[in-house]
Amino acid sequence: MSIKIALAGNPNSGKTTLFNGLTGSNQFVGNWPGVTVEKKEGKLKGHKDVTITDLPGIYSLSPYTLEEVVARNYLINEKPDVILNIVDGTNIERNLYLSTQLIELGIPVVMAVNMIDIMEKSGDKISIKNLKESLGCEVVEISALKGKGIKEAANKAVELAKKPNHEMVHKFDKKVEDAIEKVEEKIAFDIPKEQQRFFAIKLLERDDKIKEQMKTVPDVENEIKQLEDAFDDDTESIITNERYTYISSVIGKCVSKGNKGELTTSDKIDKIVTNRWLALPIFAVVMFIVYYVSVTTVGTWATDWANEGVFGDGWHLFGIGTSSYEDASGDYEKQTTAVDAFIEAAKDKGISTDNIEEVLGDEEASEADKTAAVDAFVAEAGVSDITAKAELEDEDGKVTDKFDVTVNDFKAATEAEEPDPADYGVWVPGVPVLIGNLLDSLNCADWLSGLILDGIVAGVGAVLGFVPQMLVLFIFLAFLESCGYMARIAFIMDRIFRKFGLSGKSFIPMLIGSGCGVPGIMASRTIENDRDRKMTIMTTTFVPCGAKLPIIALIAGAFFNNSGWVSTSAYFVGIAAIICSGIILKKTKMFAGDPAPFVMELPAYHWPTLGNVLRSMWERGWSFIKKAGTIILLSTIILWFLMSFGWVDGKFGMLEAEQLNDSILASIGSVIAPIFTPLGWTKAGEGWKMAVAAITGLIAKENVVATFGMLFGFAEVAEDGTEIWGNLAQVMTPIAAYGFLVFNLLCAPCFAAMGAIKREMNNTKWFFTAIGYQTILGYLVALCIYQIGTLVTAGTFGIGTVVAFAIVLVFIYLLFRPYKESNTLNVNIKKASAK
Repeated sequence: MSIKIALAGNPNSGKTTLFNGLTGSNQFVGNWPGVTVEKKEGKLKGHKDVTITDLPGIYSLSPYTLEEVVARNYLINEKPDVILNIVDGTNIERNLYLSTQLIELGIPVVMAVNMIDIMEKSGDKISIKNLKESLGCEVVEISALKGKGIKEAANKAVELAKKPNHEMVHKFDKKVEDAIEKVEEKIAFDIPKEQQRFFAIKLLERDDKIKEQMKTVPDVENEIKQLEDAFDDDTESIITNERYTYISSVIGKCVSKGNKGELTTSDKIDKIVTNRWLALPIFAVVMFIVYYVSVTTVGTWATDWANEGVFGDGWHLFGIGTSSYEDASGDYEKQTTAVDAFIEAAKDKGISTDNIEEVLGDEEASEADKTAAVDAFVAEAGVSDITAKAELEDEDGKVTDKFDVTVNDFKAATEAEEPDPADYGVWVPGVPVLIGNLLDSLNCADWLSGLILDGIVAGVGAVLGFVPQMLVLFIFLAFLESCGYMARIAFIMDRIFRKFGLSGKSFIPMLIGSGCGVPGIMASRTIENDRDRKMTIMTTTFVPCGAKLPIIALIAGAFFNNSGWVSTSAYFVGIAAIICSGIILKKTKMFAGDPAPFVMELPAYHWPTLGNVLRSMWERGWSFIKKAGTIILLSTIILWFLMSFGWVDGKFGMLEAEQLNDSILASIGSVIAPIFTPLGWTKAGEGWKMAVAAITGLIAKENVVATFGMLFGFAEVAEDGTEIWGNLAQVMTPIAAYGFLVFNLLCAPCFAAMGAIKREMNNTKWFFTAIGYQTILGYLVALCIYQIGTLVTAGTFGIGTVVAFAIVLVFIYLLFRPYKESNTLNVNIKKASAK
């Protein structure tokens, strides 16, 4: 016999932790039929025939949010065998509101009182026996975080499913109960007996959506009128008050508070982290640390290993042989520096060096040719008298060594051979090397070899190379969410957002959007106010999602020496764009009005388990990897074709590497490129590459890095030993590069997120308004960054600079102009006073 268990509870009650603890890796994630709310199912550990369905986190079974409707419809229509109701013991009064509704459904309920360990520390006590008697359901103490009692709760649920036992204990005021009984009589023939009380209450509350579940809807207006006349209130408020009256009586019998009047550990922490003056600086420091470690230190080390090792030439296993190779590389660098210094000294004396430079720079030149060229150069008049001064520098440009180079030193240096890392220690070849060797052994056609190596491996590899960095970031975000700090951030941001016309509820979608914009956009459904919801949808994708992290890391590495401020500023640029958009848009007729009130539970602080943090990290990371294996793979194949074929001398065919500017891709990019000329993407005549990369980012933001990987040869390390992105740094100034980064952060998101915006807006006009606003804002901000930044750093002034300052002035005006609605209201008030 298969058993269905529904897991229900409030948000932040520990429901996800309990679900993970009961199912482990036996989970299936999808969407509920007809909606985009996430559906999680899993098999109970040790029970192949027991399926646990994790319902969305909800506060009640009222039809206020889509999550509540989804959960309610599942419980009514699917009729699971038992409900496992998880309750936060530290906030039991608020959680019992949902519990009373679940019990009314007529489905057996097992209540799992969670966070019992935290309650014990605070001195609070719950009488399980009294709670069981008061509610009429099984009650178990658990600590989902520590795994305490969760097996017992699951076993109780399985037992109850096999031997159902449901008894309705709680009762309301006699007048309310009389009204409920009358409605039950009217629906007795259509609704199963065990569900009659729930349906009767919902009909009295004027719940329109419950009527959709019924074949015939009785007239209950008479019962509603009698109740409203008796209590002088609407029926929904009457029943809500009755619930809380009942819950208060239960709390009085079952819960005793310890340490009355004393602050809990969470309260003490909150006095600091949610302090009016300290909250934002602390948040800024926390996010700086998160991005600094993720992008600048640990994340960079891991990404460098992935890019230069796994998707590069290879790496030394466990570092065996690395030090010896580095010593040999240092010696080789000294020899090449000696050669360059000697040749420069010869130039200064007016000696011709064209032939020696050409031969030494030709990788295909034979040893005999090199020897002959060196001998001929040394034999020239004046060469033997040269003593050159050479200097070695580290990555920061500091001189580490100075030495003289004579003609004999020069001759010896030209004979030095670049060390092969494979000759030292235990060398593991990288993916491009292995695949290249395989293709060579199969005598693969040039076009197919180019597609695989220059297209798929270079493109997809450039994206996957940033996975370690992303996993580090996801670990931090998972920790902050699990420990309870991110819930406080929503509370902190509400104080700020409210001043700018947004609700703190808007921050929740933005927080979710830091992982992926699609679920972030969908999370806007929890916002009841339509104007606030639309504005949230328009601005959620301004927060850097996981897919934008590789772009941030790329720009930081190529232009700013992996400086931590680049990644941190990218996050705060997104926040600033949201706040400024809120201020400006709220002053338009489309979005005018007060923001919706913000209500949210703040869970107690706790140390998350390693398993939960790693699981959350892997779910986000795996989603990114799957995208690289599907959308980005297809994109790189198309891009490779467009960049590898074109017309030369009137003939269409496959191009050589140096003919890239004649490709189909270059032709398309050249048409688009002029649009971005004011943004500074045209240095060295290769602006079309920037334009193409930005456009491909609309398919998937990771495509920006994949495109650069193919166009600038990330699979190959430059001869001078620069990073894999050394070639990219030659085509843009750092100011233009930062503008490019900001454009990609703020402009229209990927196709998947656009689809989510289209579904949530449910209106073509609003969809194009959102996409247009995002793209125009990204373009204008990038333009101002480049034009004004170039004026400050290089002193360049032109028409673009004038336009940039004009944009800034208009922006300031829109930001600080008064609300028209407020002025109208004040005028009306003055007129009324005058009368």
